[in-house]
Amino acid sequence: MTPRWRPLDDDRQPRHIGESLERVVPGGRTFTTLLKRWPELAGEALAAHVRPTALHATTLVLTVDDPAWATQLKYLQTDLVTRLGEALGTGRVTDLRVVVRPA
Repeated sequence: MTPRWRPLDDDRQPRHIGESLERVVPGGRTFTTLLKRWPELAGEALAAHVRPTALHATTLVLTVDDPAWATQLKYLQTDLVTRLGEALGTGRVTDLRVVVRPA
C-alpha cells in the first residue's frame, strides 16, 4: 500500500513559510504582501475605507464600507492596478472587483 502523503519534492530542507504558501495556495504570498503594504500602496485615505479581501487568479476583491467608495474606485482602478503591478510584479493584479459591505 502506498502512503497517502508524500513531500512535494525531494528537497526536504527547511524553507520559509512564504515559499510553501505559494506552492499550496497560488497567489498566497502576493496577497500576504498586499495586505501588509495596503495603506502604503492605496494611500491612507483610501485604505481607511477600502480593504483587500481576496485574490482570485489576477482579480483583487476589495471591500468598501460605502457605495461612494465603490464609485471612486472605478475612477482610480487603472492607477491602482498600475501601482500594484509596480509593487507586486506585473500581471499579479490585473482587475478589481468591488464589494460593498457597510461597517
